Amino acid sequence: MKHSLLLYLFLISFVVYSQDKTTFSSMDVFELEWAQNPQISPNGTQVVYQRRGMDIMNDKRQSRLWIMNTNGSNHSKLTTIDRNESNPKWSPDGTRIAYTSSTDKGSEIFVYWLNTAKIARLTQLDKSPSSLNWSPDGRSIAFTMKVSSSPVTMVKSPKKPKGAKWAKHPRVTTRLKYESDGSGYITPGFRHIFIISAEGGTARQITKGDLNYNSPSWSKDGKSIYFSGNLNKNWEYETRNSEIYKLDISNGNTTALTDRKGPDNSIAISPNGKQIAYLGYDDKVQTYQVNKIYLMNIDGSNKKEINTKLDRGKSNLKWSVDGKGLYFQYDHHGNTKIGYTTLSGKTTVVAHNVGGTAIGRPYGGGSYSISNTDKISYTHTTPYHPSEIAIIQKGNKSAKVVSKLNNDLLDYRNLCNVEEIWYTSTIDGNKIQGWIVTPPNFDASKKYPLLVENHGGPISNYGDRFSPEIQLLASAGYVVFYPNPRGSTSYGEKFGNLLFNNYPGNDYDDVMDGVDAVIAKGYIDSQELYVTGGSAGGIMTAWMIGKNNRFKAAAVVKPVMNWISKTLVADNYFYYADYRYPGQPWENFENYWKFSPLSLVGNIETPTLVMVGTADMRTPLSEAKQLYGALKIRKIETALVEIPGSYHNISNRPSQLITKIDHILAWFDKYRNN
Repeated sequence: MKHSLLLYLFLISFVVYSQDKTTFSSMDVFELEWAQNPQISPNGTQVVYQRRGMDIMNDKRQSRLWIMNTNGSNHSKLTTIDRNESNPKWSPDGTRIAYTSSTDKGSEIFVYWLNTAKIARLTQLDKSPSSLNWSPDGRSIAFTMKVSSSPVTMVKSPKKPKGAKWAKHPRVTTRLKYESDGSGYITPGFRHIFIISAEGGTARQITKGDLNYNSPSWSKDGKSIYFSGNLNKNWEYETRNSEIYKLDISNGNTTALTDRKGPDNSIAISPNGKQIAYLGYDDKVQTYQVNKIYLMNIDGSNKKEINTKLDRGKSNLKWSVDGKGLYFQYDHHGNTKIGYTTLSGKTTVVAHNVGGTAIGRPYGGGSYSISNTDKISYTHTTPYHPSEIAIIQKGNKSAKVVSKLNNDLLDYRNLCNVEEIWYTSTIDGNKIQGWIVTPPNFDASKKYPLLVENHGGPISNYGDRFSPEIQLLASAGYVVFYPNPRGSTSYGEKFGNLLFNNYPGNDYDDVMDGVDAVIAKGYIDSQELYVTGGSAGGIMTAWMIGKNNRFKAAAVVKPVMNWISKTLVADNYFYYADYRYPGQPWENFENYWKFSPLSLVGNIETPTLVMVGTADMRTPLSEAKQLYGALKIRKIETALVEIPGSYHNISNRPSQLITKIDHILAWFDKYRNN
């Protein structure tokens, strides 16, 4: 009788607990937190990281530094200051942490002492610092900072009368890159390397000229700085080219250690100080190129590739403590991993499921760091939680997740299930990967509307990572399908380069093959198909409804509609000129027009929502307006949604993420048979 009563109470508590779970909703976005930039202490006992979250009152993302033991204990805020903090870096002896913190006029460098919990502000800078790097002896910190230069003027304005209110002076530029999406007009200046004493004082600029210097790394003896950059006379137009340089701190002499056409970067100095590992490739002028790991002596001699036989893009290169191998980060089939290679090229996987920092859609990202004991801290994600701190020791098969930033929220939400799907391309037999997300309380015996979400890039990938946007779409009762068609990264150079001079092209067929594969599962109402996507995903969405009329409604978000009009006004066109289509628009007009979704607008019968940020410089507002204007003239049902003040990343502010999804769902629900 006693056992029966206990079983009854257990069942009752289980039912109550299950009923307490609610559907993930818009306002939950403000409650999300995620770990970023974990830095493990040299002895491997502690991790300091950026704890990110949403500020509901100011509608912004925020960042505070937190610290914990690597077993998850003693989890606390690093400082008592309530400002944005970032870029933590341990001193070589593990007694101090350098970091940047916001101030009333930008950000400054601070140092925190572990044994006393004392904090000191080191700098009084004109601009915000970045790329902090301790010297090997812990006495100095190198960093980069932009140094302003005089703006271009063409005339000397007449002197205005005292008290007169004249218009502002015109803004004149002669630069190739003079604006950037996310920040707007770029004030004239160049990024330089500085050194400051770890005890404070005056920061000393050690580079000079109208050139940009990036990512400083100290030599073992502390007498030189290695950095990546392009110091060639034609640097402004060599957008893919960079070299590795050595700078003698005592006299400022700079020596180039690499000299090929293509990028050389991600410098990693070996533990014994005798070698440099780096990433790069020989530029073949194609849409997608996979970088490789190289090794050279500290003076630039004896360059060689470490042939990992891994056809994947690599990043975040770090030496093992014993100097016998290198760690790196890469994406494989929509999952971000940490890999390890010996100097002879034998490669193994160290950790899976890295990422969860791209709050919005399920893109890659994340980072890791290594202690002097080969213990690794990294950002860990699944489709059911944003990034948490995970710890793994090299050689172990499983990692331990030591933070629980979202348990108090997501443990009480009925999250949508995410399932991987592979299917075969009808074009060439390529295997294509995607994911199916089903609504809460999904019943496979019923019929559901299908919502296709196309990723941006197009040189990027979606994966098995947490995405509040996908969760919100599926929670509204849709089965969501998000694919990685040809052109996506994480499948090798050949697959990623299939879009060269063919974009949009057979990636359209890959997406539609995926739609048919999902419908074949039997729980999709084939008359209830919807499609959306942003940026390159917006291009694909517009292309799809120009190619067929199978979708009841579409939401085209921040698209390129006309490659001819977009190229020379976008903030980044110069970076990929020649890499997507051969020749420039005025040299190859018909080809650019052939791949413009606007060329298909006469075929569109699908009711279409068009959405864009008013400050978007990547896919300018005028592109979205071309689609909207054409559809209005053709009397196709349409609406234009302009997000005030938003750059290309519409979802950067939490309220904008919410309104983006709310408008898409409102448009689709208008045409949905409920």
